[in-house]
Amino acid sequence: MFKSLIVGNWKMHGTAETAVKLATQLAEDWNADTVDSAVEMIVFPPFVHMSAVAAAVAKSAISIGAQNVSEYSAGAYTGETSAEMLVDQGCKYALVGHSERRAMQNESSEIVAEKFVAAQNAGLIPILCVGETLQQRQDNQTVEVVSGQIAAVIERAGLQNVCRAAIAYEPVWAVGTGETASPEQAQQVHSAIRAQLGEAGISTPLLYGGSVKAANAAELFAQPDINGGLVGGASLEAVEFLNIAKLIEA
Repeated sequence: MFKSLIVGNWKMHGTAETAVKLATQLAEDWNADTVDSAVEMIVFPPFVHMSAVAAAVAKSAISIGAQNVSEYSAGAYTGETSAEMLVDQGCKYALVGHSERRAMQNESSEIVAEKFVAAQNAGLIPILCVGETLQQRQDNQTVEVVSGQIAAVIERAGLQNVCRAAIAYEPVWAVGTGETASPEQAQQVHSAIRAQLGEAGISTPLLYGGSVKAANAAELFAQPDINGGLVGGASLEAVEFLNIAKLIEA
């Protein structure tokens, strides 16, 4: 049986000191409570704090992930970080296709697919982020948009490889806004994703992201096709993030 995942995306927050302090507190509390847990905790620090955070959680059950990864393995790509470099730093996971990168860095679904393949080829486990804008939801295009984003990666990487990763549904209108999809809305999309993956995706972890907090996590995680959460702002507070993690029913 696959593990459920609780993912903390720290985005561009913190100093080395605050990052290590947060990682240390999580490592102490999560390790003590969940040595044999069926839930895996993953933190995604800023690149510049990655080695320090990796050292802080090295003896714990917490894994490290990267917020982004280059589609290239090496070369004259100033400012980029390859999947091989991330593995060398102790990374196990990599986010690809986060809505903020799709919007701010103009990453197309084709670029996201290339990043997915690069990550997987280097031994990382990609977490593919998908989601619709508010306008697309209002136009009843949610499932069409999400399935299209996944289809682009399936076309490039193959269905079996996509099913060996994880997929996080993050409605763009709920990321960092305080708005959250209702449990029913989230389950509807997760169910559509599960159907798109078919039998091959029965064990693929599907995560929900978008202003997840302890106050709404239990209802979201109780849905049959939601296997964990991708948490943004709430993951920067150790107690809040731990409380969210403990609400996941593996």
